[in-house]
Amino acid sequence: MTALAEVPADVVADVIAIRRDLHQHPELGFEERRTAAFVAGRLRALGFEVTEEIGVTGVVGVMRGARPGKTIMLRADMDALPIEEENAVAYASQTRGTMHACGHDGHVAMLLGAAALIARRRDELAGTVVLCFQPAEEGRGGAKAMVDAGVLERFGVERAYGLHLASAFPTGIVGLREGPFYASSDSIEITIEGMGGHGAAPHLSVDPIYVAGAFIVAVQQVVSRQIDPLAPAVVTIGAVHAGTIHNVIPSRATLLGTVRAFDADVRAKMAERIERVLRGVCESSGATYAFEYLRRYPVTSNDAEQTRYVRALAEREIGERRVMEAPRLMGAEDFSFFAERVPACFYSVGCNGGPASAFPHHHAKFDIDERALETGVRMMAALAFDAPENAP
Repeated sequence: MTALAEVPADVVADVIAIRRDLHQHPELGFEERRTAAFVAGRLRALGFEVTEEIGVTGVVGVMRGARPGKTIMLRADMDALPIEEENAVAYASQTRGTMHACGHDGHVAMLLGAAALIARRRDELAGTVVLCFQPAEEGRGGAKAMVDAGVLERFGVERAYGLHLASAFPTGIVGLREGPFYASSDSIEITIEGMGGHGAAPHLSVDPIYVAGAFIVAVQQVVSRQIDPLAPAVVTIGAVHAGTIHNVIPSRATLLGTVRAFDADVRAKMAERIERVLRGVCESSGATYAFEYLRRYPVTSNDAEQTRYVRALAEREIGERRVMEAPRLMGAEDFSFFAERVPACFYSVGCNGGPASAFPHHHAKFDIDERALETGVRMMAALAFDAPENAP
């Protein structure tokens, strides 16, 4: 393929307009009806074969090349978050309590921009390019829903590639990492049952708030004393609910938490270790408990050969100085469900152009430097034209 010297100005302008439209109309996971219909309409207009409602609201567009080659998949996630936006911009969310606080609006826009370039140069295409617009990445496992619906087998996907905008990196920087990139993500849900009573007579009660506090402190020994320091892990209790008023000891406390790890063996043992701490704290205090460990997203691990290939392609397309080794992230990504099944590479595109675009993901003031969109379009289009013939 001839390298893309630049993305045509009309495509860049269209991608920015798409991103802003989607930002104004965010939809939560498995509710992306407007977004999915918009994507499907765009793909049909460009000449793609379109299939809708894969994994509830997922959309797939297929373009077949004139020459033989592999079938590759390019993925963008579509869902927003239940956050009230605090940005005073013209394209701010028009849906109360919902916003694109993680860049998925940009992901969809970039892949549609790449789709426009693929359609313009379809005569140069080899193999088959499958564009996957995925629902519900934010904690609800939309990738798994699409995998369970047979998306990989149905379209014969042999390689998979995805990207994520990253406010931690300067605009236009592409970050890659072989092997584990994003951590696994599991959830814990705990109910501690005590015995309620008067706050002035704690000796006549079993205080579930005290027990919850003791557990929150004690559970950190799992990470600090039971896991190899060279194998990172995190246990965070993100929610505690108990009580109603100043002087009443409640009967019950509920806790919600997240567990992260990079090592499969570490992940496999976390439930047992956490429950052992909970059991000990409850027994010593006379409380009982219910414990549920929910396995959510596996580690997102990049295939070494695919990552080396994407790195070389990026260096050729956008220049070596804009390609970096990305650090491991304790965040999680359900692209992992695709990467478990086919050789895959997931990479980052920096979108931090200054203070306004430096807020962390999931912040109410998260925004992107829209100059990053051109880089994402170039990378996805380059993969579409090159990977079916040249990917290992």
